[in-house]
Amino acid sequence: MIQLLKQGIKDEVKKALLTAGYELTDDFEVGLENTRDASHGDYATNVAMHLAKPAKKNPRMVAEEIINHLDYDVAKIEKVEIAGPGFINFTINKTILTKVINQITNEGSAYGQSQKNGLKYNVEYVSVNPTGDLHLGHARGAAIGDSLTRIMTAAGYDVVREYYINDAGNQIHNLVISVYARYLEALGIDNEFPEDGYRGADIAEFGQQLRAEHGDKFVNQLDENYAYLREVSLSYQMGKIKTDLDLFGVEFDLYTSEQKLYDDNLVEKSLDLLREKGYIYELDGAEWLRTTDFGDDKDRVLKKSDGSYTYLTPDIANHIEKIKRNNDKLINIWGADHHGYIARMKAAMQSLGHDADLLEVDIIQMVRAIQNGEEIKMSKRTGKAIAMRDLIDEVGLDATRYFFASRSADTPMDFDLDLAVKQSNENPVYYAQYGHARACTLLIRGKEQGFVPAKKEVYQHLTHEKELDVVKRMGDLTTVVTDAAVKRKPHIITNYLHDLVAAFHSLYGAKKFIDVDDADGTCERLALVAALRTTIANALELIGVSAPISM
Repeated sequence: MIQLLKQGIKDEVKKALLTAGYELTDDFEVGLENTRDASHGDYATNVAMHLAKPAKKNPRMVAEEIINHLDYDVAKIEKVEIAGPGFINFTINKTILTKVINQITNEGSAYGQSQKNGLKYNVEYVSVNPTGDLHLGHARGAAIGDSLTRIMTAAGYDVVREYYINDAGNQIHNLVISVYARYLEALGIDNEFPEDGYRGADIAEFGQQLRAEHGDKFVNQLDENYAYLREVSLSYQMGKIKTDLDLFGVEFDLYTSEQKLYDDNLVEKSLDLLREKGYIYELDGAEWLRTTDFGDDKDRVLKKSDGSYTYLTPDIANHIEKIKRNNDKLINIWGADHHGYIARMKAAMQSLGHDADLLEVDIIQMVRAIQNGEEIKMSKRTGKAIAMRDLIDEVGLDATRYFFASRSADTPMDFDLDLAVKQSNENPVYYAQYGHARACTLLIRGKEQGFVPAKKEVYQHLTHEKELDVVKRMGDLTTVVTDAAVKRKPHIITNYLHDLVAAFHSLYGAKKFIDVDDADGTCERLALVAALRTTIANALELIGVSAPISM
């Protein structure tokens, strides 16, 4: 409702500019923001100030031209006026604004969602090597990736969530020989631990498990049982990873095995395709991809002189499979250590005949755990790097998800453990959830006193500027979700939540919600509260955070 109203204003302003003789590009956008002061109307645009310099005119003159050519419905827009250096302020009929309450009531948990836009996106994230526990950085990637896919789905995209399992290559061999070494150790057999082995406690635990299940069956029989040990070691590690992801509220539609790409001969087929395209050449017995043709700083080896493949080659094969699934866009969310990998993968896409922007990569920067003002590098439980489950145990699922979602992924982050557990408004997740709990409490109190949320065509009692501020902010959710999806920035949702809840808390301090001497006003205000409860819950769901009814 409000979304359509605001879009209508933008469209009319753009039309007025064209009528006034301004030349605008097809992608020209009219910005329209909520005013900070109700005396300045409900919405304002600074478009006149943006156009003044290229038009070589005073901004107020441009604003006057817009207003003179503006065609609007006076039943919806009560007043349009110029303010300050050239802002154009719009005052909206209050009964039009409050129609969003019924819209939210009718749409319920679907409020904030958009119709399908026909675009299919493949989003790959987490994709941790199955050789150890998920740690702090993986948790950030999981939270950002999952929040993003929720937001994009709500915005109308068809989203496929993918986890790419690096289950081939030397790291898996090191996993197997590490497990075997711990298995022998569990049997009391002295052996030299592999130099490049994995020393995590989970490997030792699995060694004990193998001893309990198989006794000394595998002693001096590694080669004969290598395939089995590889299979069970991978299954054990991926099982732990999937358990942790499930605990974190993260689900995937597709788990892609690197090994299966080899088994299905897709890796060699990808090389054949690149050879056909003419972008592979031989040098010193190896096969190289001419990525420098597409801006990479040097060409990249795909097949080594010994016949083995580099990491890039199966990745290319996997991206070819993604393209075959008719995805309009491939999005990879990678850690900061993969930044140098972007150019070569984009070059590979171009060498296959696709636009570079078919693939887009978002980088997740490093995260540090901070407690008592100092960085914590090791888990109290294990003495090793802080695992994702350690963080959840320490501060809870909601705080973990919210904190990660609230910071832009492309900036380093300090995760303040002390702040995350505070039961006060200083803690952003507590602040947001308390807004939902407060709304629930008001509705319960109202019901206890015989008041239920009204459902009216016109909410004539909702006239306080702080009530209307909450109404307008609620009406922005769909636009905010779309913006967060397009920009791929989940923190836009947490920023919105903070502002919405702040407006509600401000209203709570200024207005009596339940007034036995004003039954009609009380029921209308409870309708606003019920709509607010839904809006907050829907926004929290987008970042995988619960909406408690009491705190």
